[in-house]
Amino acid sequence: MDLNTELFEAICKTPGAPGYESKIRSLIIKELEGLSDEIKLDNLGNVYAIKKGKSDKKIMVAAHMDEIGFIVTHIDEQGFVRFHTLGGFDPKTLTAQKVIIHGKKDILGVMGAKPIHVMSQEEKSKLPKTTDYFIDLGLPKEEVEKIVEIGNPITRYAEFLQVGDCFCSKSIDNRVSVFILIEALKILKSKKTPYDLYAVFTVQEEVGIRGANVSSLEIEPDFGIGLDTTIAYDLPGAQAHEMVTKLGHGAGIKIMDSSAICDYRMVAYMKKVAKENSIKWQAEILTAGGTDTAGIQRMNKGGAITGAISIPTRHLHQVIEMAHKDDIKSSINLLVNSISKIDSYDWSH
Repeated sequence: MDLNTELFEAICKTPGAPGYESKIRSLIIKELEGLSDEIKLDNLGNVYAIKKGKSDKKIMVAAHMDEIGFIVTHIDEQGFVRFHTLGGFDPKTLTAQKVIIHGKKDILGVMGAKPIHVMSQEEKSKLPKTTDYFIDLGLPKEEVEKIVEIGNPITRYAEFLQVGDCFCSKSIDNRVSVFILIEALKILKSKKTPYDLYAVFTVQEEVGIRGANVSSLEIEPDFGIGLDTTIAYDLPGAQAHEMVTKLGHGAGIKIMDSSAICDYRMVAYMKKVAKENSIKWQAEILTAGGTDTAGIQRMNKGGAITGAISIPTRHLHQVIEMAHKDDIKSSINLLVNSISKIDSYDWSH
């Protein structure tokens, strides 16, 4: 399987902070053309690609389209911009970062903070806070205000790189899952799925699984699969029991995270599918961090038999997130086969 690197790069680079996903949503809708029986949007901004199956059961697969970002909260007298985070950030990763403010037009800026040369010893010893940073647009206030206003979304600027056997970019969390779901739909295009398939590209996951909650309430699925990144802590100094997953060791089959304990039947089913189709996989338990899986599983009448495919990713929530090409391929294969054969499993035990 060859990966469409050009498409993956475009998906990663297209902006879409939580609540401001219009540009990435437009790209997704364009790519979905001809891949399903129906495409619809809800009031929150979720995109549904619906493919009719052979029975009255429904399976929901969710990949969130939003990326962590910021929102403009203040412009000071010198034209420096203050912001609030949209999603979880390690403050030290903001140092020397480039950003784009999406105002009347897109404008590039840089994250600044107090220079180390003028810090006291006490300041040098403290961990940074997000409030220590500001955005420098290189313009006076009157020029900034012609373009930027309070409430404008901000996304990070970074190159898309191929590093060894891996892709490296901002927003691989969770644009890699957007890519995987689109590629899976391409493979499934000419196949009849056993159940009605709802492929949902959700919004506002990074601020609380909001899109998945709304879409699960709408669909009321019988079965669910979440698609998201997970920690690959296979780094210097990590103990074996801390790693969660490793790059290049296959698709992650989620057992649990902090927001959901996956249905034991779905976990067993995915393991069976992986074994029967020679798909490389690894078990994933993430003790901190949640995904759309929780929304699919619980935000509907009676709940859904739900699991998740997790894509091992190094350096999460930085602009150098890294995913292995083989793990992406394994995740596509596991997703396609899990959807295609879901009616062949005995779900009663």
